[in-house]
Amino acid sequence: MTGKPFIYLDHAATTATRPEVVEAMLPYFSENFGNPSSVYSFSQKNRAVLSECREKIARCLNASSNEIYFTAGGSESDNWALKAAALKYGNQGANAVSKKSGHIITTKIEHHAILHTASYLEQSGYDVTYIDVDENGIIKLDELKKAIREDTILISVMFANNEIGTIEPIKEIGEIAREHDIIFHTDAVQAFGQIPIDVNEYNIDMLSASGHKLNGPKGTGFLYIRTGVNIGSFIHGGAQERGRRAGTENVPGIVGLAKACEIAFSTMKERTEKEIILRDHLIDRILYEVPYARLNGHRTKRLPNNVNISFQFVQGESMLIMLDMAGICASSGSACTSGSIDPSHVLMAIGLPEDIAHGSLRMTLGDENTLEEMDYVVEKIKENVGRLRSMSPQFEDFIK
Repeated sequence: MTGKPFIYLDHAATTATRPEVVEAMLPYFSENFGNPSSVYSFSQKNRAVLSECREKIARCLNASSNEIYFTAGGSESDNWALKAAALKYGNQGANAVSKKSGHIITTKIEHHAILHTASYLEQSGYDVTYIDVDENGIIKLDELKKAIREDTILISVMFANNEIGTIEPIKEIGEIAREHDIIFHTDAVQAFGQIPIDVNEYNIDMLSASGHKLNGPKGTGFLYIRTGVNIGSFIHGGAQERGRRAGTENVPGIVGLAKACEIAFSTMKERTEKEIILRDHLIDRILYEVPYARLNGHRTKRLPNNVNISFQFVQGESMLIMLDMAGICASSGSACTSGSIDPSHVLMAIGLPEDIAHGSLRMTLGDENTLEEMDYVVEKIKENVGRLRSMSPQFEDFIK
């Protein structure tokens, strides 16, 4: 590889919109611009298009089309799921012991769209339990079972972690929730399009997903709501989305979302097999060739495209700047917390000391990445880690 390349390794933050997706969207900006809520035939064609898109997405989850509700992305879907469930079922779960509106269970490693919403609900009178995870980031099922109370109304556990890539035991969690007649929500923003998901097999009652994580347009997403889960609206106004989500539908975005889902699921097997080869090659070379490096997250129960490694005696932000100068785009954690001086809450939850957590690097791959690129990345990491450690008094003392 000659010259400065451009290597994008931050697909967990966002992805490029596929040309086929853009092509599918274009007619709905100009030619087919009708409002689906209007009664004349020109607009009713777009209502039919929305129904087709709903059906395409439902097939990806083994769901029914009337269980798919379009949103502006994963954060909205997460907020809707938690707030609406709390509002609807809270008073039913309240009892004289807690004197609260209801009890919610989640984990310490959730995306901030869940954690901040849970914190908001606590301030509003709900009780929230945050379950621990083990050193690999897997939820402790025994703690989950012990946390369940008479007034527990909702369990929300992410399908796979956005920082360390660990895939949670969703099927087992779904079984526990179903056994206790508790609604189960999962934030599947990182998992949807990367691994197969069957909402019926896993007893999932609500599921959040986002379009721009799987080569779809930004500002699009959906919330799956199982038939019988009777939560209300998050956005009030018109009767769109069967009265549950007001606002004129983003027809071009929804068309793009559905097309991206269709492509992602039809190419999943071949694409993820390639990503796993690249992922494991990158992990193996770094751990073998860079001293004092550790993999974060489960070695095999992880998303096909996720690599998260901590380097002792190195600051992650400095590493990112140096990689950027070499043409490599990566991150030190979630894009939503970029710029924060605090260590990752996920890495702290799996037990990493603060100084090691600060030295973390997340690289998330896509199907356009190559083995040659991975080798280039390893060489640059080795070079930059060596340079940064040579300027570290802590490393000098450690060596002595």
